[in-house]
Amino acid sequence: MQKSLTKDMTNGSPTKLLLKFSLPMLIGNLFQQIYNMVDSIVVGKFVSSDALAAVGATGSLLFFINGLAFGLSGGISIVVSQYFGAKDYDKVRKAFATATYIVIGAAIIMGIIGFLSSRFLLELIDTPATIISDSEIYMKISFVGVIGIACYNGMSGILRALGDSTTPLIFLIVASILNVVLDLLFVIVFHWGVPGVAIATIISQIVSAIGCITYAYAKVKILRMPLSEFRPEKEIFIKCIRLGIPVALQNSLVSISLVALQGVINSYNEVVIAANTVVTRIEQLVLQPGASVGMALASFAGQNVGAGHDDRVKKGYKSASIIVIAFSIFMLPVMYFGGEYIMRLFTKQEDFEVVITGIQAIRITCFFYPFVSMIFITRNFLSGVGDIKVPMIMGISEVIFRISLAYLFTALIGFKGIWWATSVNWFFTSFVGIIRIASGKWKNKSIVNK
Repeated sequence: MQKSLTKDMTNGSPTKLLLKFSLPMLIGNLFQQIYNMVDSIVVGKFVSSDALAAVGATGSLLFFINGLAFGLSGGISIVVSQYFGAKDYDKVRKAFATATYIVIGAAIIMGIIGFLSSRFLLELIDTPATIISDSEIYMKISFVGVIGIACYNGMSGILRALGDSTTPLIFLIVASILNVVLDLLFVIVFHWGVPGVAIATIISQIVSAIGCITYAYAKVKILRMPLSEFRPEKEIFIKCIRLGIPVALQNSLVSISLVALQGVINSYNEVVIAANTVVTRIEQLVLQPGASVGMALASFAGQNVGAGHDDRVKKGYKSASIIVIAFSIFMLPVMYFGGEYIMRLFTKQEDFEVVITGIQAIRITCFFYPFVSMIFITRNFLSGVGDIKVPMIMGISEVIFRISLAYLFTALIGFKGIWWATSVNWFFTSFVGIIRIASGKWKNKSIVNK
C-alpha cells in the first residue's frame, strides 16, 4: 500500500485531518466548476445572452440524468471507505473491481437515455423556442461524453475513500486548463457557438478520467490485482447497489426539484433565465468549501465507523460544521456587496438587465449560505456512516419545499420568488439532517461487522 497516496483517518486531530483532506478537494471542486463557468463566460461574452440562457437551461436536466449514475458511485465510496477503515484490503480491491462495472454500465445506460430524451425533457419544462435548439444540441453532446465524467467521478470517489484527495486534483487542473483553451478555440476561432463549449467540456472530462485512472492504478498498490480477478463480486455488488440506489434516488429527487424550478424560471423571459444561469454558476463556486468539507467528512466518517470509532465520528461532524458555518458567514457581506462585479464577468456591457436581476437574486440567497452548507455536511455524514435512507428523505424534502414554495412565492412576488423558494428550501432541508444526527440513530448502520 502506498502510504503517500492513501491516508488512514482513524487517528489524529479530526479538525486538522478534515482541513488537510478537504483542501485539495476544494481546489479540485473549484476547478471543476470552471468547466461550467467558462462555458457560461465564453458564450455570454462572445456569443449572446440567448446562448448563455441555452446553456443554463440544460443544467438541471443534465444533473437529473447524470445524478442517477453518480449516485451509484456514492454508494461505492461508502463501501470502500468502511472496508479501508476496517483494514480489510482484500475487500477494498474487490469493491474497486465491482465499482468499475457498475460505473461504466450506469454511465452508458443513462447516457443513451439522456441523448434520446433531450428534446422531450426540454419541452417538458417549457424551454423558450428561441433557445431550445441550442439547448438540445448542448445536452446531446454532453450525454455523448457522459462516460468520461462518470469514470472520473467514480475513480476520484474511490481514491477519496482511501484518503487520497490529491491525485484527482492533479488531473482535474490539467483538464480545466484544457477546457479553457478549447472553449476559446472552438468559440472565438472556429465560431462553433454553443456546440463548441459542449465539445470542449467532454474532451476535457475524458482526459481527466483517463489520466486519473491510469495514474491511480499504477501508483496505488492496494487497487492492483490480476486481470483474471478483475470481476464483480456478488456480495459487494449487492452492498454497492443497496447503498448506491438511495444516494442515486436522493440525487434524482434533488434534480427533479431543480427541473421543476427550471420550468418556473422558463415561464419568464430570457433575462431571468440568463440571470439565474449566472447566479447558479456563482453560487456553485461559493458553496464549494461546504461541499469539499462535506466530502472529506464522508471519508472520515466512513473510515472511523468501519474502525468502530463512533466518538471520533461525532467530533468530525462538530469540526466540519464549525468550519462551513464560519466560512458561510464570512461570504455573506462579500456576495451582498460584491455580487454586481461578479455578475459583470459573465455578461456583455449592454446586458445590464441580466446584471440587475442577478444582483437581486444574490442578495436574497447569500443570507442562507450556512443552511445549504449544513445540507452538505449532514448528507455526507449520514452517507459515510451508512445511514443512507435519511439523505433520501432529505431529497424528498427538497422536492416538496422547492417546488411548492416556487409556485407559491412567484405567484405572490413575481420572479424574485424563485430565489426565495430556494433559500427557504435550504433552511428546512438542513434541519432534517441535523435532527437525525442529533438523535444518534445513525449509529450501528455500518456495513462492516465490528
